[in-house]
Amino acid sequence: MKRLPPRPDLGHLKKQAKTLLAEARAGDAAALARLQPLMLSAGNDLRLHHAQWCLAREHGFASWPQFQAFVLARRALADDPAHAMLIWLRLVYAGDIAGGNHTARPALAEQLWAAGAVPQADPDDPWLACAVGDVARLRAQIARDPAWLHLPGGPLQLPPLIAVTHSSLARLPVFADGLRACAELLLEEGADPRQCVGSRWSPASLQAPDAAHPLSALYGAAGANHHAGITRLLLDAGADPNDGESLYHALDSPECTRLLLQAGARVPGTNALHRVLDGDDLPALQLLLAHGADPREPLAGSPPAAVPLLWALRRRRSLAHVQALVAAGADPTVCTADGTPAHIQALRYGLPDVAAFLRSVLGVADVAVDELFVAACAQGDEAQARALLAAQPGLVAGLAPAQQRLLPELAAQPDCGAAVRLMVRLGWPIDTPGGDWDGTALHHAIFRGDAALTRFVLEHGARWQATHGFQDNACGALEWGSINTPQAGGDWAGCAQALLDHGLPPAAPDANGSDAVWLDGRLMQFSDEVTDCLLAAAETLVQSAQPVQ
Repeated sequence: MKRLPPRPDLGHLKKQAKTLLAEARAGDAAALARLQPLMLSAGNDLRLHHAQWCLAREHGFASWPQFQAFVLARRALADDPAHAMLIWLRLVYAGDIAGGNHTARPALAEQLWAAGAVPQADPDDPWLACAVGDVARLRAQIARDPAWLHLPGGPLQLPPLIAVTHSSLARLPVFADGLRACAELLLEEGADPRQCVGSRWSPASLQAPDAAHPLSALYGAAGANHHAGITRLLLDAGADPNDGESLYHALDSPECTRLLLQAGARVPGTNALHRVLDGDDLPALQLLLAHGADPREPLAGSPPAAVPLLWALRRRRSLAHVQALVAAGADPTVCTADGTPAHIQALRYGLPDVAAFLRSVLGVADVAVDELFVAACAQGDEAQARALLAAQPGLVAGLAPAQQRLLPELAAQPDCGAAVRLMVRLGWPIDTPGGDWDGTALHHAIFRGDAALTRFVLEHGARWQATHGFQDNACGALEWGSINTPQAGGDWAGCAQALLDHGLPPAAPDANGSDAVWLDGRLMQFSDEVTDCLLAAAETLVQSAQPVQ
């Protein structure tokens, strides 16, 4: 395994990956041997991310993003030793505790810890002990100063119990038991199980916490870190399960969710039911309904029509989900804000079995021709859609605004490509905005990294200049998607190439030498592979403009 220097240079490593790719494409035997594990999957279409993955693997990392994050963090620790501990703690603790709007990165924090890159000016530092679960060090600190147990302190100004329960290292087996032992010790010694701190999430800060949004020790254990053992300790000691955060955020952990509900957590008023319906977790839905969830309660801060049943339809949940909601008291007669009945909404989202169930409950038999046409499109049933269109040619032109919005709504779903393509071929208005952030079908395809769908809608007239709800165009969707990779396996470089092939101007490098590029009159940051694609287009344009000698 290759070793990194104490102050690694990411730019140098990126150049190594590009050199490796160029050598492999030129047929260099040594380069091809290094890339051999990827050859079966990549074939002859070797790309930059293959070379980057190879380099990461040679240094002991599973992926280039992990390797890149480690290199940047290690360099930051080495360049700023005076603040190195605070830098590391901001990997251990999320922004709501450490100040900022970042998520915790426990795997990276552990890698830096294991590599000895975290400086320890004071080996007896009790705040470091809280972060890593060193129970012996905490016991010694309490013996020296019993009052320490109740006072905020350390670089993040936290009470000890909060520092322990919010440490994201509790998610890692190597630290989990130690942190549980620390929580048990602190509670035995008299720490308040209902301890809270004000949120430091931006625009609040470490220096000016938001007392109106308190974060409890229980939220750290159950909601942030999903540690059932620490959750049980806190609840047994008297922690309040109705702290406004824990249940909503614990839903990814069935065990923590059950512990909270058994301790008296109330579901109404938490938006937990809507959050469960965002995912395909039928047992969690049934668990909430069995513990008093109100299937008629609208999402807080939303129109009254945003009830769980309609939410389930928009998220394309299964028949079993809808049946569970109706059995618990959801109103099958509910309509959307524009008056669309639930059974019609089910058809619009390509859920014929759900629509049939709701119609049977209501005793409704007839469905209008335009809704049958929309339903056929949403199911990708081209034969039925074309038959209806042949009988009534004005169906597409007569689509209501809510029906038109189904194109981007379905483009936001990874399993609705056939429906989207059929709608586009039949003439759906292609730049109609929709979805959670009012994006067009193009925006949603780019966001998910669906290069084939991106190219398809561009070939059928989608405009990259069209804006979405965040007042940006396709460039913004490409920037956010390629950096944050919201969908595993996305091909954002393919999306970029499709955009370039359909009129997106080439990018220019930043004259100041940063990794950002100038595109569409703005300095923007993309993934390495997308950046290379955008800059390569500019180089090709320059070369093609040069006269032939």
